[in-house]
Amino acid sequence: MKQLCVIPCGNKKIWDKVPHLGKVEAQNAYTGTFHLLCRQYAEKFFDDWVILSAKHGFLFPEDFVPGNYNVSFSMKTEEVIRLEELNMQAYEKNLHQFNKFVVLGGKKFRPIIETAVEGEYIYPLQGCTGIGYMQQMLKKAVLTNHSLHD
Repeated sequence: MKQLCVIPCGNKKIWDKVPHLGKVEAQNAYTGTFHLLCRQYAEKFFDDWVILSAKHGFLFPEDFVPGNYNVSFSMKTEEVIRLEELNMQAYEKNLHQFNKFVVLGGKKFRPIIETAVEGEYIYPLQGCTGIGYMQQMLKKAVLTNHSLHD
């Protein structure tokens, strides 16, 4: 079974600290605590992972993000990637080769990911009552080398 970890991007970005920095690889663009913990988890337990951005869609770690933006899936704006685009991206980036998707993040990602790609979905953080608990679980999993998704 081939699995892919999907992690959220986050509000804090490298351009908040270095505004004139040009494009950067996605793996270096997002600097928030939750994103960084998700990334540590993804790097530790998965061969393949992507960042899900409300503006840019599915980003492999080495994909480039052109610059700063402030868009979330809850916003009603043209800047939010359309589900049709996400679906096309999933196809173009060959995400259909994966049949198991481990999605780190809140409930809001569920309809998005389940519309974009077909497969088995696991949401190891869905029982958490807040971001603090999510961060605690991710930290503990990485430190103890015990995954949350098995």
